[in-house]
Amino acid sequence: MQLRKKIAGLVALATTALLCSAPVQAADITLKLGHLANEENSWHKGALKFAEEVKALTNGKVEVKVFANDALGKEMDLINGMQLGTADMTITGESLQNWAPKAALLALPYAFKDMAEMDKAVNGPLGEEIKKEVQEKAKVIPLAYFARGARYLTSNKPIKTVDDAKGLKMRVPNVPVFVQFWRAVGAQPTPMAFGEVFTSLQTGVIEAQENPLALIKSASFFEVQKYVNRTAHVRSWIYLAIGEKSFNKLNAEQKKAVQEAAKRAQAYEREIMLADEKKLEDELKAKGMTFVDTDQSGFAMKAKEAVLTAAKDELKPTIQKLYAN
Repeated sequence: MQLRKKIAGLVALATTALLCSAPVQAADITLKLGHLANEENSWHKGALKFAEEVKALTNGKVEVKVFANDALGKEMDLINGMQLGTADMTITGESLQNWAPKAALLALPYAFKDMAEMDKAVNGPLGEEIKKEVQEKAKVIPLAYFARGARYLTSNKPIKTVDDAKGLKMRVPNVPVFVQFWRAVGAQPTPMAFGEVFTSLQTGVIEAQENPLALIKSASFFEVQKYVNRTAHVRSWIYLAIGEKSFNKLNAEQKKAVQEAAKRAQAYEREIMLADEKKLEDELKAKGMTFVDTDQSGFAMKAKEAVLTAAKDELKPTIQKLYAN
């Protein structure tokens, strides 16, 4: 009897040891998600939430690894990689218009007066049209969208009226409509990767740039810029997106889980973004930046003219409708 108990005990110990030493089951599929913001930004926090939800909803079968600060490459490189199947995911928006023209509608200067108006557009027929074209032409699937705070112009001189922007050497993202708008304003816009902006401001290659407050802070532009000019020239959204090739590696159940995870991440990111917007101005002021009340009317007039003049014929009716509202 004693011998039997000893043997049973030894078997139990051996089984426990085997279980404890067994390797943790690796994910069947790993997706890499790279983006340009830093770890403090709500986009990054939303991406981490997405990764957490994907893991939970797939029982660890799909893992998402998130990389901030352009660690996987710049936005345009990632989009190209997603089309080729060499990259999986990113957070991207109007840059997609380089493949899908309707993506230009994500960030038209002075098209939306507030976030509620923008949400209505994203969740309505316009948003569906854009998503469809992005998938068909760019081979990128928008899973969710993150709203962005209004874009403001930063500079080392106050910009109170549209005339103050004349001749201003500034960086814009590689987005044709942004280039068109700032040229119409009289500035000298230069398309440039986000990762190059700080050094270019520091060395005087450019004098100004434009972005939402969250990116102004997370990129430490307060170290090289004095003024935040309240142009609020763009209210827009950006997509949490996956390459079609990477998405098609997932089975039907995993695809459904990834889509649900994105939906949850979208709600989570919005909550964080709204809370951040309230405190960002105070934080930037504390860092030494001065906020300037800018007369937006002159900028808005130039925006409508520039966008309609340069827009593709197929987009003009939609653009006119947006500006009419």
